[in-house]
Amino acid sequence: MAAEADGLLKRVLVPILLPEKCYDQIFVQWDLLHVPCLKILLSKGLGLGIVAGSLLVKLPQVFKLLRAKSSEGLSYQSIMLELVALTGTMVYSITRNFPFSSWGEALFLMLQTITIAFLVLHYRGQTVKGVAFLVCYALSLLVLLSPLTPVAVVTLLQAFNMPAVVVGRLLQAATNYRNGHTGQLSAITVFLLFGGSLARIFTSIQETGDLLMAGTFIVSSLCNGLIAAQLLYYWNAKAPHRKKKEQ
Repeated sequence: MAAEADGLLKRVLVPILLPEKCYDQIFVQWDLLHVPCLKILLSKGLGLGIVAGSLLVKLPQVFKLLRAKSSEGLSYQSIMLELVALTGTMVYSITRNFPFSSWGEALFLMLQTITIAFLVLHYRGQTVKGVAFLVCYALSLLVLLSPLTPVAVVTLLQAFNMPAVVVGRLLQAATNYRNGHTGQLSAITVFLLFGGSLARIFTSIQETGDLLMAGTFIVSSLCNGLIAAQLLYYWNAKAPHRKKKEQ
């Protein structure tokens, strides 16, 4: 019975959370303080948690837009730059064969971000433009993931992530400052993105060892922290009732 339980535990943990040598180190030799294996376990656990959480991260923002039937306070340019950054991370990680736990949230965040981008255009009376955007994006993604795209181009796209994230977040921060409120920006989404980007600094170093990926998440954390700070600052500020031109 104990052997069956041990076998089941091993099938669950290996290789999803631990390599076999670490499983033996912790659960066979009972070396519970083996630091390298504990770091792997923590990194894998955090990574999978971030991926699972990313399924819901931007849904509060989507629902807030649907309820308000307005995209006031959201910067479309910021959304598009964030989409570029997410696409770069996803394509770069797939090309480099990084484990799904180190980048999987980029896929789910990308799907939610294109939904938000479409809703912003829709509520600005540009639904046809929104549909065209979805088609063009899908075709672009197929090309980027195909063998037709050189690896150097994919690496350049990932390198562009840092300026894209910085400019995108600064555009949103400028919109918040100019409006004197955060409009339909979802606090839940912003704080979850901030926490996720902080955790990704550790997991990207541990699982990929890629300094370009780690640097991107450091910059992303700083920028997400800026938007989170603005949300706290403008917490009680209300949007004026008169209709304003959306940024």
